[in-house]
Amino acid sequence: MKTWMNWLAAFFLASVLSGCGYNEFQAKDESVKAAWGEVVNQYQRRADLIPNLVNTVKGYAGHEKETLESVTRARAAATSFQITPEVLNNPEAFRKFQEVQGELSSALSRLMAVSENYPQLKADGLFRDLQSQLEGTENRITVARQRYIKSVQEYNVLARSFPTNLTAMAFGYETRPSFTVENERAISTAPAVNFGK
Repeated sequence: MKTWMNWLAAFFLASVLSGCGYNEFQAKDESVKAAWGEVVNQYQRRADLIPNLVNTVKGYAGHEKETLESVTRARAAATSFQITPEVLNNPEAFRKFQEVQGELSSALSRLMAVSENYPQLKADGLFRDLQSQLEGTENRITVARQRYIKSVQEYNVLARSFPTNLTAMAFGYETRPSFTVENERAISTAPAVNFGK
């Protein structure tokens, strides 16, 4: 009789958890984490392209020291930012992540603008290849960010809607930060790429 009661209690508990959105929280949480991982991967890919790009520009435009140093500093800040799982749950850490990535985007845009003044640089095959890779990476960043924003939106709606908000409170599922409108323009504007045709 006791075993039967335990099974009945387990079935009741599973039904309640399933009906209150617990399983859906698990799926949405994993979706947010996967989307975030892709955002981080694409930003890392961009950071990995920068040293070669800076060195190529330096070969043709070495006296653009301030611009080159600005890109190098922004890259150092972006790559030294500790991306821990807590970033997804801490709006202030998330804002700081956006800030360092925005500064890097801005520095890259200035570097691309400077390159326009050097026809030999624009004609260099390595530079053009790096520009192309950078443009592709910026597009992938935009797509990854859009997927992340959508995943966070779905998760946050679940966390705020009744009755699943009760499950969120009971199990500590807090809303997640997303990219802000103020920062969106700076980050989503890909550096201008012009092959000097």
